[in-house]
Amino acid sequence: MTTQLSTADARALALRAQGFTEPRPATGVDLRHLRRFVNRVNVVQMDSVNVLVRAHYFPAFSRLGPYPVGLLDKMAYERHELFEYWGHEASLMPVALYPLFRARMERAKRGQLWGGIARFARENKKYVEAVHAEVRERGPLAASDLSEKGARGEKWWGWAPGKSAMEWLFWTGELSTSSRRNFERVYDLTERVIPKDLLRAPAPSEEESHRRLLEMSIAGLGVATVKDLADYFRIKVPDARPRIAELAEDGRLIPVRIQGWPNPAYIDPATKVPRRVDVRALVAPFDPIVWERARTHRLFDFHSRIEIYTPSHKRVHGYYVVPFVLGDTLVARVDLKADRKAEILLVHAAFAEPGRQPASIAGPLAEELRRLAAWLGLEGIRVGARGNLARALRRAVR
Repeated sequence: MTTQLSTADARALALRAQGFTEPRPATGVDLRHLRRFVNRVNVVQMDSVNVLVRAHYFPAFSRLGPYPVGLLDKMAYERHELFEYWGHEASLMPVALYPLFRARMERAKRGQLWGGIARFARENKKYVEAVHAEVRERGPLAASDLSEKGARGEKWWGWAPGKSAMEWLFWTGELSTSSRRNFERVYDLTERVIPKDLLRAPAPSEEESHRRLLEMSIAGLGVATVKDLADYFRIKVPDARPRIAELAEDGRLIPVRIQGWPNPAYIDPATKVPRRVDVRALVAPFDPIVWERARTHRLFDFHSRIEIYTPSHKRVHGYYVVPFVLGDTLVARVDLKADRKAEILLVHAAFAEPGRQPASIAGPLAEELRRLAAWLGLEGIRVGARGNLARALRRAVR
């Protein structure tokens, strides 16, 4: 008999799986806390938008509170405990996962992924080989450091040829990210970045890699459909479906039915629904708890849309919109910007979700905004007039 769970149960499982139900450190965040966070979620999405803070820094703040962002950089680029690759989009992941992506790198070499850049590599083979040789000879390089950046005016997907070549070599595992320079990726030979024991370790088959990644997916999601599980590490659904069936047959995934969900779901066999969930957190638009729009709607009745790339006159909520979790659900969203010159956190707009009372949200939200502003080194908060929550939030901030 299939286990039946309510939507509230599903929300509780999802929030606990992502670490939101654990108390924040009382005496400051250190490397141990960050390791626990990264090893729990296993994939932290990166994005170039910096209107508030870089996307990969925000999830740890949401769960742990203020921390020195340099600690995450230290883990990635000094200690090499994390590596960059295409996990869920461009991502930071624990370096122990590296062998599980070897099969993806081999697919890229065969031209089975990202066809456009594979075509570029085929048509410019000698140039790509020259770029690889230059990195080997000169050491870590950004695309802007290359001695031959390619023909003037030539572009592939908005990139100069040098960047395209380096991204192809990164996609295929020949190069890895050595560091970041003002967020520009600096590449080096993979053998000089990834620990040797992981490079020498036998690569699991693609099927086994998918099984292990899907087990990490359910650990990070708490409750998920086939599509949700596949999306976590960007595995194609037709490839994920048979592996999920195998995991269910082995008892490593438990089928469940969630009230109101049209499709069957799965949970971890060791999971238990928390008795009480009382979360208070701002979450980035690229946070794992909200990055899959359909799942976010099923869990929280929250219509999520990243409007960064939407023309300004068509935006509903704003440019960089941050959801707010209160209790066990998403109750509001705020359009934020860090005005670093004026040292002000700007709240361009604030919206309570339908049916939510602004007066009950404004105080807890103001507290989290103060914590965010302090973490970003901003001296104050300025709330604009747009949105049904703006007036109450302005009073609470004052």
